[in-house]
Amino acid sequence: MKEIWQKMCLRKADEMEQFILFKAQRNAYYFLLFSLLIWSLYESYQVFAYHGRLNLLPCLLLVVAVNIQSFSQLILTRNAVKDDEDSYETGPLAKIVLLVCVVVSLIATVVAALVLVGVKI
Repeated sequence: MKEIWQKMCLRKADEMEQFILFKAQRNAYYFLLFSLLIWSLYESYQVFAYHGRLNLLPCLLLVVAVNIQSFSQLILTRNAVKDDEDSYETGPLAKIVLLVCVVVSLIATVVAALVLVGVKI
């Protein structure tokens, strides 16, 4: 049975494969952020120059991607140093409060934009 899993490439990756996977994921993440930023700027320019309707999708995707990355990093860091007495990362209360405030303000901004644009929810 183990041989079948190995033939299907369903095995645990070694350190080099994990490093390569991490680099590839990081490159894809940076591409995502850069693409969404360019798309958001383009949409903003279209609204400014031609007085069209604002497409909030790229902005929303950009904000969600950054928030997911921030929360994931915060949780993974906390779990990695959970039992370490010398680490200052075990209680990042200020970061959590700041991220929650950012998320709440972004949700309020999106709702206000939707109301101003005239979208009926």
